[in-house]
Amino acid sequence: MAGDHDVNYNVGFSIATAGSIQSIAIEFCSNSALIEDPCVAPYGFDALNTHLINSTGISGFIVSPSSTVNKIVLTHAPSGPVNAGPVSFEFDDIVNPTNTDSYYTKISTYTSTDATGSPVDFGALAFSINKSFDVSVEVPPYLLFCQGETIDGYDCSTAQGNLLNLGQLSDEIPSVAQSQLVAATNASGGYNVSMSGGTMTSGNNILSPMAGTASAVGTSQFGINLRSNANPDIGIDPEGPGSGTVAARYNTPNRYRFSSGDTLATAAGVQDFKKYTISYLVNVAKDQSPGVYATTLTYICLANF
Repeated sequence: MAGDHDVNYNVGFSIATAGSIQSIAIEFCSNSALIEDPCVAPYGFDALNTHLINSTGISGFIVSPSSTVNKIVLTHAPSGPVNAGPVSFEFDDIVNPTNTDSYYTKISTYTSTDATGSPVDFGALAFSINKSFDVSVEVPPYLLFCQGETIDGYDCSTAQGNLLNLGQLSDEIPSVAQSQLVAATNASGGYNVSMSGGTMTSGNNILSPMAGTASAVGTSQFGINLRSNANPDIGIDPEGPGSGTVAARYNTPNRYRFSSGDTLATAAGVQDFKKYTISYLVNVAKDQSPGVYATTLTYICLANF
């Protein structure tokens, strides 16, 4: 990336002429790759503090003090002949040019130890400095919560119904119904589902809210739980891959309760779908005052981000 500091460069090429190669010049230019053109240093480029950290195909070279800001001179004491073939050099602590653009590298080999005189071989290559390409994505916070008389799987778009009709009440058999809730969130603190509303009433007449007790036919009572029950046969245990759980007060089969403001279900951490089935139970005494008994319940799900 343009302007980056402490960049590593790996320069690879092939030595064409075997023989006594005592120095190599690697020159970085902004204007031309041709041997006859003078080299203009790329603006901002700096190889003055570089070190040779690795080489392949050749050995014994070091960075010469005769190197300049845009010209790395590699040298070593006179030695035996250098073989023709591919070589590479890796350098560290190079500062890239300030501007994004195409640049050139001129490479020359010499029999002198300081890259002076006529080169034995010359070659050039082009390279490009580009802007970095950033990829980002956002996962927005979400809370999914829906309710209905029925919900197909965990698909809230299939939620149907918001009115439960328990029919004509009797002192001989309990009246029951059920509805469903689905919840999911990516909140780190999970969620809490609570309930608000009153017990069933008809004018000034009420059905007593239950307090964790069993169904008692012939006794006026109203309650709910979130479990599969056998007495009477109503309800389904929580379903789904999420780890949400029913609150203890509503988590005992065949025991019903009603208290506005109670928490019905909780989940800790990011949560996959969980479907809860709420069972409603009504019993009436033989002397219960006649009337149309009703209530409106509101279910609230709060995520903890």
